[in-house]
Amino acid sequence: MTYTIYHNPKCSKCRATLGILNNKGVEPTIVEYLKNPPSKEELEEIIQKLNIQPTELIRFKEEKAKELGISATDDLTLEEWISILTENPILIERPIVISDKGAIIGRPPENVLSLFE
Repeated sequence: MTYTIYHNPKCSKCRATLGILNNKGVEPTIVEYLKNPPSKEELEEIIQKLNIQPTELIRFKEEKAKELGISATDDLTLEEWISILTENPILIERPIVISDKGAIIGRPPENVLSLFE
């Protein structure tokens, strides 16, 4: 089984989620998404694997969201939301863990345990 974590090392939830994976004996592929942002295609795939709406992947409390004047109630297309995330990866909710079994947002970090059930 392979695991990938979209990770921000400065984020306590990311570090805790990575710790849970490591405690389970998993050495995931770590993608520091602020340094290496996912492409539009990757974001579409992540949203599909998470089975969520694009707005559920956006950190609207981030200062950048306020600067852009966006909110979860905005009527934008999937492509428009993905463009915003591609151009502003700081807005991507974290951590995201993807495995062969599924995908999960690690908020709280214990959510990742569902990938082992």
